[in-house]
Amino acid sequence: MAIEAPAARPANPRFSSGPCAKNPTFTLDKLADAPLGRSHRAAVGKAKLKEAIETTREVLGIPADYKIGIVPASDTGAMEMAMWSMLGARKVEMLAWESFGAGWVTDVVKQLKIDAETKVAEYGEIVDLAGVDTKNNDVVFTWNGTTSGVRVPNGDWIADDREGITICDATSAAFAMDLPWDKLDVTTFSWQKVLGGEAAHGMLVLSPKAVERLESYTPAWPLPKIFRLTKGGKLIDGIFTGATINTPSMLAVEDYLVALDWAKSVGGLEGMIARADANTAAIAAFVDSKDWIANLAVDPATASNTSVCLKFTDDRIQDGASFAKAVAKRLENEGVALDIGAYRDAPAGLRIWCGGTVETSDVEALMAWLEHAFEAEIAAQ
Repeated sequence: MAIEAPAARPANPRFSSGPCAKNPTFTLDKLADAPLGRSHRAAVGKAKLKEAIETTREVLGIPADYKIGIVPASDTGAMEMAMWSMLGARKVEMLAWESFGAGWVTDVVKQLKIDAETKVAEYGEIVDLAGVDTKNNDVVFTWNGTTSGVRVPNGDWIADDREGITICDATSAAFAMDLPWDKLDVTTFSWQKVLGGEAAHGMLVLSPKAVERLESYTPAWPLPKIFRLTKGGKLIDGIFTGATINTPSMLAVEDYLVALDWAKSVGGLEGMIARADANTAAIAAFVDSKDWIANLAVDPATASNTSVCLKFTDDRIQDGASFAKAVAKRLENEGVALDIGAYRDAPAGLRIWCGGTVETSDVEALMAWLEHAFEAEIAAQ
């Protein structure tokens, strides 16, 4: 007998963890003010780039003495720019609890060949933060594990009187979590995550301590032009006022400005956090009511409110990886959920994006379809 499908459907089936859903009010005509065919160095281009930087500061509450730059190659470019330019001056601790954090470990240990202390947790967990020496060492970590669905609960573990610097990949945390700027010296993120912007551009946020490191330390390895943040021992300040290292897409810049304006319209950072929390709560309520599915995050205190990772726990499932893929494919074929399979390096399961551009009503509708797909695949075994 066919299993009856739910009546309600998500209005927007886009639950990808990057690029993420556009904001609910987005239309292409909102990009009409983009200065296409103009130089990014013309007055209009510089003004747009500076507006993007200062509106980012406003929405995220970034301190006035922190530098904010738009850099190439998305969050990866921003992170590698920071690591190549600043690491090597002190002992380094690398913290990883998912694939992107593991990638930064590879960069530092195998490419830069720094003898770093590496601390790695299994998917669904984070390392013991109490054992990290933030007082004396440089520390590199992801705030939110995009592929594992876990996050740092707060910044209390980071020393106020630290002598080293903290380098934080916050790409799936910015605009959804309250980042403690006084604890973060280098923070990176990309437009295509929580704000649902277009890809290829990264953001690099530097504290005064990070600027001091850049101006007082020269790494032993050569730096390609795309990574250079200083000239003659001084910070290239233009990068942080809109004079980008390479040519940005003014169409993508316009899209980012539209996304920032939308974020302000829903209450700014506080509103964006509330929207992500509501989406996550909808999934949590569903998962708590079922005995065949669970959150990959072991500790609710470290569970992400953006990239929610789920695992199937039913004993009837014969092949976990095949089953999860079949459920994701069935939901895609029904047109109710796109791109929600677990990341390729993560345990078998699903990954549902819950950032602020997603509507809670769509998440709630998806949960009914998730149960429908689960029952259909169990019956098909």
